[in-house]
This record gives sequence, structure tokens and C-alpha cells, in this order.
Amino acid sequence: MKIAYIGTYPPRECGIGTFTQNLAYAMTAKNQDGEKNHKRLIIAMNDFDETYIYPQEVKLTIRQEQQTDYLKAANFINSNGADICILEHEFGIFGGNAGVYVLPLLHHVKIPIIVTLHTILENPSYTEKAILKEICKMADKVVVMSQMAISFLISVYDVPDNKIAFIEHGVPDIQFDRKQSKTEFKLKKKKVLMTFGFIGRNKGIETVIKALPQIIKNHPEILYMVLGKTHPNVLRSSGEEYRNYLQLLIKNLKLQNHVLLLNEFIDETELFRYLSACDIYITPYLHEAQITSGTLTYAMGSGCAVVSTPYWHAAELLQDGKGRLFNFNDSDDLAVTLGTLLDNPSILKDIQRKAYKYGKEIKWPRIGEKYLELAKSILKTPKKESLNEEQAIIDPLILPPFSLAHIKRLTDDTGIIQHAKFGIPNLKEGYCLDDNARALLMSLMAYNQKKNPLALELMPIYLSYIHYMQNEDGTFRNFLSFNRNFLDIKGSEDSFGRTIWALGYLMRNAPNDAYYQNGKLVFFNAVPVLERLNSIRSIANTIIGICYYLQTNPGDEEMVVHLRNLSSKLVTQYENNRTEGWHWFENLLAYDNGILPLSLLHATQILNDERIKSIALESMDFLTENTLKHGYLSIIGNKNWYVKNEERSIFAQQPVDALAMVLMYYQAFLLTKDKEFLNKLFLSFMWFLGENDLRMSLYDFDTKGCCDGIEKYGVNRNQGAESSLAYLISHLTVLQAYEELYQSKEFKSAGLSKTMVNSS
Repeated sequence: MKIAYIGTYPPRECGIGTFTQNLAYAMTAKNQDGEKNHKRLIIAMNDFDETYIYPQEVKLTIRQEQQTDYLKAANFINSNGADICILEHEFGIFGGNAGVYVLPLLHHVKIPIIVTLHTILENPSYTEKAILKEICKMADKVVVMSQMAISFLISVYDVPDNKIAFIEHGVPDIQFDRKQSKTEFKLKKKKVLMTFGFIGRNKGIETVIKALPQIIKNHPEILYMVLGKTHPNVLRSSGEEYRNYLQLLIKNLKLQNHVLLLNEFIDETELFRYLSACDIYITPYLHEAQITSGTLTYAMGSGCAVVSTPYWHAAELLQDGKGRLFNFNDSDDLAVTLGTLLDNPSILKDIQRKAYKYGKEIKWPRIGEKYLELAKSILKTPKKESLNEEQAIIDPLILPPFSLAHIKRLTDDTGIIQHAKFGIPNLKEGYCLDDNARALLMSLMAYNQKKNPLALELMPIYLSYIHYMQNEDGTFRNFLSFNRNFLDIKGSEDSFGRTIWALGYLMRNAPNDAYYQNGKLVFFNAVPVLERLNSIRSIANTIIGICYYLQTNPGDEEMVVHLRNLSSKLVTQYENNRTEGWHWFENLLAYDNGILPLSLLHATQILNDERIKSIALESMDFLTENTLKHGYLSIIGNKNWYVKNEERSIFAQQPVDALAMVLMYYQAFLLTKDKEFLNKLFLSFMWFLGENDLRMSLYDFDTKGCCDGIEKYGVNRNQGAESSLAYLISHLTVLQAYEELYQSKEFKSAGLSKTMVNSS
């Protein structure tokens, strides 16, 4: 078996690096005949700009904040014959917001994955929870090192219990004679207390130091050794502030002869030599939220008597007399606990004996065997059969329940607020025509498809905003402040086009005559503007609105002429820019790209023009090739877009672009009846739910809103109107597409359930 390991790795000074190395060596150790049954392939994580001289088994490195390195690592694993991949996960070692860069790596790895979780938070942030849930979805098995970790995964992160494996933290098989070690360190006459590991404020070392004056009264032979460097992250942010504080505290309490701060990161052999000279090991952490502690496990594995605050791992590990607990930040309680053990050597030896017995069970060779057994069981498990092609086209059960809760939150009696801070309306930014036009479109769709009463209630608010913003010459203002002051004289052509789209859709789908007449009034007041449009996206949006109007008013010859003229502008734009290998309307792919082919697909339905149809399909294929070639939607980033013959931007990706793709493929399906477009439609929609470059859902299951986009650092957690409306219109389009699919003869005979649509 060839095993790929991803994690930090020595000589980088990191506890997880030591864990990764020990696990890799334990799983690929030589057998009794001196042969290696398994091979290791190490991919090491580098932090910031640091580089390390790694041993030979490290075949590749990943720079923490270089996202392309993660994809290169996935390709390296896939092409080097590895059978299984083991990832050591800790939020701080991967790049992006809360380590989000690890998600694309896991998604692209084509072999089974085991993930060892070193930190599991009971109260994670939204991003931390989303990332860990996605990691667990992609993993074949998730390994944890405590029982509480299992309960957190099930209750907080919704991980099925059959996906979780419990394997203890391993310890090296290193033994030293206690008396000999004390002699070597010249500690024969000392009672040695010890703490080791990276130093930082959360370690609570001052709690021990403050307890020493009471203990020394009866035990003047006490020496407290603190072995470890300041944590690299602490060092970068605060320097040696904490160590200086401890040194000052030692001086003020006159404990210079009783406390030794050793600013070192030592190898495991030397560490176990120190542990063998230790009488009592102390972990005085200040908070309970630590699910795994390697230092605690090492201390027990070496046979130390452990005294600890009751953080999660310690409270679990020290049960049944294997150690003693004292209260958080309570020096007096610690002094009493230590005094009891020092005054009663038989109790102390009993704890040491139990710790040593436990330690024998978790030596690395045993732990390595457990991981190997887990890996073999995964490789023996047959992969689930994929659904047949017809059933896999659209799965409405994947969709979250449809909800207008966030839209209601953003809407007041004037219109829909355009921006939000996270899930809360940002009143300072006021309103805009673009979003109220989208909101009108969405509410019409929601009422027509689902008879949603809230949609009907909100609809007139958006329509009245549109009416209020129209100028006498038929143009529209765009922006309105929260106190209802106009912020511009004439809005963008894009906002004009989106408004015509919404009004055209209204006249085709009005819930009553009053709404129809109001929409018709505003629509025809805007007609004089149509022939003056220059922006191709404004033209495209306007074409869609006109097409919806003509579906119920096909005899309006004047409007057909407008449609031909506007379509001709797009055709000319396309022909002027199309070259070999570049089938597009401009010399760049910019924003809202899918709207351009979408508009010509709509025009084809009305005009039945083969040239328009050909351009629509050819440009759609070109857009598909540049955004769907990796098996998921990778939107052109708005940072620099994609200029012809230059490198495309990946970030920032916007939800409106995903919406345009969903609508484009739906219209292509209606025009051609080719079910492959429904595959692409659903794939594009899944961008919202995590099938994207960062493998993170933009839909917020708590607020029922949609995040504003994908940035290099992670998801932009603001949930404004544009993004949330883009999600909801896409959601409704998926349901509408499924309805069309259900109504086709082939799918009726397949027995697919219409109730699936209604339930969504």
C-alpha cells in the first residue's frame, strides 16, 4: 500500500508535524523479516514564507497561503500511485479564511481520504463549521482522539457516527530509567514538576507558579520545569511578552531557585528523558475547549503522574485514577492537590503505575496498526454505485427548503435594502433599482410556482419602487438613500435592462390586472429609450424582457422590430469580436456573462432566426468550456476578469454569474430539449451549495440568505440583496426545470415523483 500524508512535518517545529512523522513511520515500519509492506509519500505544509530542509520522504511542499500549491499537491498525489491519503487537520496550518484552501485539495484527490482532526470546536464560527462539515463530507473516515470529539461531530457538525473512527493519540516507544535520568540531570534531590509544549497565554503556567509558595513551605525540594518555545503565532503577534511576564512573576515571588524556563524545542528522545525525570506533570490550561492534547498523552505514555485542569481531553483521559484534576485558574486548589500527592508517595506511585499501563496501549506501533486496519477496510469497501444518468440530472432533495425569510428581513415599505453586514440589513447603503427589479422577478416566480403568500405581499413594494424611480423621459434613477433622497439623476443602462426584464416577466405572469396595468405603464414609458442602448448587457437584459412580453402579446409588431434591432446589435458585436478560439461578444469575459447567450436563446424562440440561434449556442459552448471544464462551475473572477490571451481571474466570484449560467442552460434546454443542458444547469446551481473552487457553501442555512461571493481569502459573509436574490431565482429555476423534466414522456415512465418538487 502506498500512503500519502498531508500535514506539517519536521524539522518544522510543530506538534502536528511530529504526529505526522510518527504516524507515517508507524504505518510503514519494516516487518519481522526486515521488509517494508507499505510506502509513504509526504506532502509537507510550509508556514508563511518559511522554508525547511526536509528529509527524503517529503516529496512536495505546500506554501500555506499559495492556493495553487494545494491543487498541484492533489495532482501530485493522483499521479504518483498512492492508494489512500491521510490528512492531519488543524485550522491554523492551512491557508485562507479558517483554512479554506484545503477544501479544493481534498475535492481533487481521487483516492480515499482519512482525516485526523486535531481540533474540534464546540462553538465554531460559521466559516469554521462550514469548512469542517465539508471536510467530513469528503473524507471516507474521520479519526478523532477522544469520545467527546465524537459527540461534537455528531451533534454540532452532523457527521454520521459510522464515518467516525476513534484512535488514541500515539506516543513514542521510548523508555528511560527514572533514577538514572534524575542522576544525569542532577535532580536526585529534587521533586520535579513539569510542563512542556509551545508557550502562550492560554497555557496557564502562571497558575502553577502562583501555587508554588504554598507547596515549598512543606516541600522546599520542588523544581518546576517549563520546557518549550513560545508558540510561533504568539511570537509573531506579541513577541516574548508572556515569557517576560512569567519571568517577572518568578522574580517577584522569589522563586528563581524553584522555576526553570527552558526556551527550547527538543527532539522526542530528549523529551522523554526529561519526562522520565519528572515526578508530576501539570497541564494548567485556562479553558476547557481542548479536544486533544499531545503533551498530555506523551506525559501519560511516559508513566508520569498527571495533574491537570479539567479541559475536555484531560477530563476524559484521567478518569479511573489515572491522574488528578484541579479547577481552572485556581492556584490554591492546585497547591492542595500537589501537596496531597507529595505527602502520600503511595498514591503518587499508584497514579504513575496506571498511567504507565495506559501508555503501553498507545505506543506508536499499536496506533499505526489501527490506522492500517482502518485504511485496509476503506480500500476493501466497494464504492457506492452511481445513480443512472436520468436520475442524476436534477436532484431536488439536495435543495434547502425554499425560504423568503432573509428577503423579508431586507425589505421595508420602500423597497429591498441593497446591502447587508453578514445577515443584517445595512441601512446606510439604501436601495437600488437593480435589486428591486430582481426582487420583483423573484417574487413573481415564487408566487407563480409555489403560491407563496409572502411573495405576493412583497411584490407591490418592489413594483412601486420601480415606478417611483422612473424619470419623465422613460429612464430610471438607480440609487435611493434610506431617508428616500435620490442619489443619482439617471441610473446605469444595466439597471435599465434588468428593470425591463422584470416588467416584461410581470406582464406575462401578473397575479392580477392591477399589477399588469402598472407594469405595462412603466414598461411602455421606457420604450423610447430602447433604441439608444449601447451596453451589451443592458441590451441583453432588455431583449429578455421584451421576449417575455411578446409571449403574451405576439401581435405587437413594433415590439418585434425593437427585438430584431437589439438582437442585431448583439450579433454585430459578436461577429466583430469573434476570432479563432475566441467565440465571444467582447475581447474579455467579464461579469454576468451568461446573460449574453441567454438573451439570444430567448430571441431565437420569438424570431426563429438560425443565425441568432447559432451564435447563442456557439457562445454558450465557449463560456461552458471556460467555466465548467473541471466538473464544477468556476466563475470568471471580477478582480481582473479574463482578457483575451491573458490569464483569467479566479476571484472574486459573484452569485449573479452563477444565476446567469443557471438561466442560460434552462433556456437552452427549453429550446433544444437536450437533457445535457439540465446537467449543466444543476451543476451551475450547486456552485451555491459548495460545488465551487473553495468547496464552500454560499447559502447560509441559518439566515436563509446567500453570501456575497468567493474571495481569495474565503467566502464574503455579507448577504446582500443581489446575492440572495440570485440564489432564490436559481433555486426556483431548478424546480421549474425539474418540473419540465418530470413532464417529459421518458421521465413519466421512469416514475419520478412530482412531490419531490413540491416538497422543495
